[in-house]
Amino acid sequence: MTTTLPEPRSLAPAPGVDRVLPAPARGGLDLHARAHGTGAPRFDPRVLRSRWVQVEVGDPDATARAAEHGVDFAAAGGRVWETDAHVYLPVTATRRDGDRVVYERIVLALSPDVVVTAQPQRHYGVVDKAIARMRRTPWLIGSSYGVAYALLYALNEAADRVVSYASDLLEDMSDEIDEATRGVDARGREIGVSDMQDTITRMNRAEEIVSRAQESQLSLARAARHLRSEIADSDPVLAGLVETLVADVDGVKQHASFEHDKVRYLQQAIMTSLDVKQAQIVKVFTIITAVFLPPTLIASFYGMNFTHMPELDRPSGFTVTVLLTLVAAVIPLAYIKRRGWLR
Repeated sequence: MTTTLPEPRSLAPAPGVDRVLPAPARGGLDLHARAHGTGAPRFDPRVLRSRWVQVEVGDPDATARAAEHGVDFAAAGGRVWETDAHVYLPVTATRRDGDRVVYERIVLALSPDVVVTAQPQRHYGVVDKAIARMRRTPWLIGSSYGVAYALLYALNEAADRVVSYASDLLEDMSDEIDEATRGVDARGREIGVSDMQDTITRMNRAEEIVSRAQESQLSLARAARHLRSEIADSDPVLAGLVETLVADVDGVKQHASFEHDKVRYLQQAIMTSLDVKQAQIVKVFTIITAVFLPPTLIASFYGMNFTHMPELDRPSGFTVTVLLTLVAAVIPLAYIKRRGWLR
């Protein structure tokens, strides 16, 4: 079920509500104290909206709301950029949309008080994972850095599902790949290039998916490291979570690298098998040509229109010619077999 947080026009508290928003953590978090007793934090959407502003790309109203916080995504472009108030962290988001894999850019404008995200859609499905993480760990919404951690965590989980999807594609093709490497299908019929065209196309798609996932993880790892440097020693607990996130991002990247190597190996194995099969076909035609070349020469000789050919007047002339033709065909065949070229 999709969870969305309606964004008010203003960040001010609701009428009649006297709320003091928790400031970003500066001296660490006592998780034991937060987990027990009446002082345990609770998830409050109003607090989250004060720490996180979502900006849909191309929406003038959303861009104006971002400008209220001093955020200018157009000036940042697609690079990591730092100003006096914000650090802009672009991330290539990789996610599944049914059978499609979508690649989109998200930019986080991070400051100690608020994180503003420029995203393709107002209700972006990937961030549902981040909201679920913040519901399980409510103290994250007390800091813009905690919200940014939850967002990067959700993006990494989405990328991991994409890599797993590519792995599943390869598993679904396992029987076809096995037949290609053996050279024959389940019915014993030899496999040609046209038979493997669809499999090769799907393998190329899997390679593209994992390649783009690797690229996505590079930008995600860079954003996580910048987040870690922003936290510094002000919040040891959150810094530890970000360190774990950096390791998880690297783990997903290694998984993508493994799947990429696997795809390349399988592609090479299939192409090698098909090349060997084509070489076998060429060898067969070469042997046939070598065997029938001498008889063809003899037939061409006797097809000449000479006035006098002495062997034609002999009763055994036809028999001798046929035997000579057979011997001329057997000699190259015996030589080829002796050399082992028939194997």
